[in-house]
Amino acid sequence: MEEDDTSQGEKAWVEGEAHATPGMGRQLSVSEFLCHCCYDILVNPTTLNCGHSFCRHCLALWWVSSKKNECPECREKWEGFPKVNILLRDVIEKLFCDAIEQRKEDIQQNSDVARSLATFQKYGNDQIPTIPNTGRINPRGGGFFSGVLTALTCVAVVLLGYHWSSREFEEDHLVRKPVSKWTAEEVILWLEQLGPWASHYKERFLLEKVNGRLLLTLAEEDFMKEPYSIENSNHRKAIMAELECVKTLGVKPPQNLWEYKAVNPGKSLFLLYALKSSPRLSMLYLYLFDYTEAFLPFIHTICSTQEDKYEDIVTKLLDLKDPSWKQWREFIVKYFFLPYQLIAEFAWDWLDVHYWTSRFIIVNAMLLSVLEAFSFWRLWSRRELKTVPHRMWKYFWKVSTQGLLVAIFWPFIPQFVCNCLFYWALYFNPIINIDQVVKEVRRLETQVQ
Repeated sequence: MEEDDTSQGEKAWVEGEAHATPGMGRQLSVSEFLCHCCYDILVNPTTLNCGHSFCRHCLALWWVSSKKNECPECREKWEGFPKVNILLRDVIEKLFCDAIEQRKEDIQQNSDVARSLATFQKYGNDQIPTIPNTGRINPRGGGFFSGVLTALTCVAVVLLGYHWSSREFEEDHLVRKPVSKWTAEEVILWLEQLGPWASHYKERFLLEKVNGRLLLTLAEEDFMKEPYSIENSNHRKAIMAELECVKTLGVKPPQNLWEYKAVNPGKSLFLLYALKSSPRLSMLYLYLFDYTEAFLPFIHTICSTQEDKYEDIVTKLLDLKDPSWKQWREFIVKYFFLPYQLIAEFAWDWLDVHYWTSRFIIVNAMLLSVLEAFSFWRLWSRRELKTVPHRMWKYFWKVSTQGLLVAIFWPFIPQFVCNCLFYWALYFNPIINIDQVVKEVRRLETQVQ
C-alpha cells in the first residue's frame, strides 16, 4: 500500500513539474511537499506549532481517531486550533495544480474523510471563542485591550459602588420614609416628581406649609378651592391618583430606576441581568409573576396608544389598564424577533428621567442584538437550527437553577457587592460587549477567508 502511495506521489510530482516555473522545479524535491501521514502531496497543508505540516483531512482523521491535540509525528501538543498554511497551499497548488485537483476530487468522494473534516471543523468552531490569548498580543489589540479594559472596569465599578453606597439619594428616601413624617420640602419634592406641570403648584403648597400629615387629609374638593385652585381636571386626577397610592403604601411608590432599586434591590439586580442574558424569559416572568407592578408599565411604555403620546410619562403610568389587542400584537412580534429593541424603546421613553443611563441601556441593547444575530448565524452556518428547541430547554433549566441559587443566597450577599454588580451590568457591560462584537466580526472574517 505504501508503495502505491509513493508511486502516486512521484507521478504527481512528474505531472506537476510540467506546470512548475522553469528553474524553480529543479531546485525543489518531492519530499518537501509530502504529507507524513499519507505520503502524498499536501492538500490544504495545515502547519502545527511544532512546524510539521499535514494534509488537513489527514490531521482530521488523526484527531478523530486519537482524540488528542498533538502532532502525529513528534507528539507535541498544539495550541489553539490549527489553520491552513495559506502561503504553502498557494505554492503547492501553483506547482502541482493537476495533481491537487485530482486529489481533491478523491477526498470529496470519500465519506469518511468528509465526516472527519466536518467533525474537526465543528470542534474548531466551538473552541475559537474560548481560546485564551496567552503570551501573545494581537496586532489589532485583542487580548491586551481586553485585559486592560477588564482591569479598568473593575476599578471603576468598585469606586462607583462605594460612591453610591456611601450617600443617600434625595429621590430615594421618600420611597422608604413614611408619608406621615414628610416635611413641607419633601411634599414639594414629591409634587415636582409628578411631572413638569406640577411645578406650577409648588408655591401654593409652600405657602400653606403642607406636610405629610396634612397631605393625607386632602381630597379632590380641597384642590379645587383656595388656596390650591387647581383648575385643570387632569392635573387634579393625577395628583389624587398618586396620593391614593401614597395612602395605600404609606410611602411614595417608586417611579424611576433609582427608586425602584431602593425599594427592590434584589429584584432590580435580577431583572437587570435577566433582561440582558434572557430577555424573552424575563418578560415572560414579568407577565406571570409581576403583571401589575412591572409588566403593565413596561408594555404601556413601549407600545403606547395614540392618546398616550402627548402625556407625561409618569402621569400616564398612574392609571394603567389591560393592553389592547393592537398593543399585544406589536409586543408579541417584537418579543419573538427583536426582544432587545423592546428594552431599547423602554429606555428611550425614559430619556428625560435618566439621561445618560438610558443611553447606556440603548447602546447595550444594540450590541446584544448584534451578538444574538451572530449566534443565530453560527447555528445556521453549521446547519444546527434544529437543535434550537433543545438548546432553549437546556438554557431554561440553567437559568432557573441560577435564579433559585441567587434567591437562596441573596440574604447573605453584602449590599456593597450587589451595588458593584448592578453598576457593572448597567454602565460597563456595554464596553465589554463592544469587545465581544469586534471578536465576532474578526471570527467571521476568518471563516470567510
